[in-house]
Amino acid sequence: ALRTPLNAIITDSQKLLDNEESDPKKLKAMMANINQNGKQLLYFISQLLELSSFDSNMATFTLIEVNLAELIASYRREAQRDAGANVQVVVRSPLSPHAKGMVDTNLMYQLMTHLLHNALAHTQEGTITIDYDYADNGLKIEVIDTGDGEPQDFKSGLSALTSGGELTLFNQRSGLGLSICKSIVEGLHGTIDLKSEKGKGTHVTVWIPCKMRDMKKGLVK
Repeated sequence: ALRTPLNAIITDSQKLLDNEESDPKKLKAMMANINQNGKQLLYFISQLLELSSFDSNMATFTLIEVNLAELIASYRREAQRDAGANVQVVVRSPLSPHAKGMVDTNLMYQLMTHLLHNALAHTQEGTITIDYDYADNGLKIEVIDTGDGEPQDFKSGLSALTSGGELTLFNQRSGLGLSICKSIVEGLHGTIDLKSEKGKGTHVTVWIPCKMRDMKKGLVK
């Protein structure tokens, strides 16, 4: 499947080199096609490399104590910046705004970026909600969107690459992000679950082991 955009790039670029086309509009269309297929190819290669890195040995990671409200708020701001005018990104939590947790901030950023990117890709209007709480001696995060609810799973990106079909912009929406999320969560010895209903949205639940404190509202130690 990776050959599809590559072949398109080679074919159009060869025509340009051979001066087979002189119509300015057709030339511009060919260059636009090369640009689009190049971006698409880069996207899938970068996703594959990232997935490969997370599938390798994750026996070690760096945990630091962070303010969870501030951390989640930073993800919300970034998602809201990328959201359409008709999409609102909100955060909900029963925890104190002073609650602190021990997390690997790099892996958390990668995880939340992919989850929110996936939600944004499927939500043209409505709400994306980030819920977080303390549960079973760990951090529970839910990303709930009111998007199209198109069937999704943790292997959709891989199947797009191995099915032999063409790489399309729809596949780019699914990408390998969910597969990467699964690798990260499993590397952190957590769990991840996805429920999606067509036309009603998607609900992803992540749980990872996490030492936390100052969890009651208004309690600061």
